[in-house]
Amino acid sequence: MVEELYRRYRDELLRFAGNMTQDAAMAEDLVQETFYRALKNSEILESLGVSQGRAWLYRTLKNRYRDLLRHRKYETIAEPDTETGSESEGYGEVGTEALLAALPEEERRLFRMRYLEGYNSSELGAMFGMPPATVRMRLSSARQKLRREWED
Repeated sequence: MVEELYRRYRDELLRFAGNMTQDAAMAEDLVQETFYRALKNSEILESLGVSQGRAWLYRTLKNRYRDLLRHRKYETIAEPDTETGSESEGYGEVGTEALLAALPEEERRLFRMRYLEGYNSSELGAMFGMPPATVRMRLSSARQKLRREWED
């Protein structure tokens, strides 16, 4: 059933996701995640008709997109400092390392990988064996500690 839904509706879902996100890569990711969830829930889809399966795919895709938007607002950081010059860059690196040293090891690693290396909370959760919500909670804790350290 999932294979049939994939053949019939993949391109249609890609257009829908592309119009919704205005980002081709994100649209492709959303469609892939939708069909991954369809595979995980194949027993549910087997009990549905083709049109109901199509509706399930659309609803799943739209819900996943809403989840991404909702979680993004918790994963934002301040704009990077735009100062130029070798002195300010060197000082920034030293200052960043000094601030990060105040964090516990796990939070420091998560913070560095999220904000300096660009991993998202889902990827970090998979790497560290924890749910993405736990990663976001620990990143929030790290940001609060860094904010207090910065203010002191």
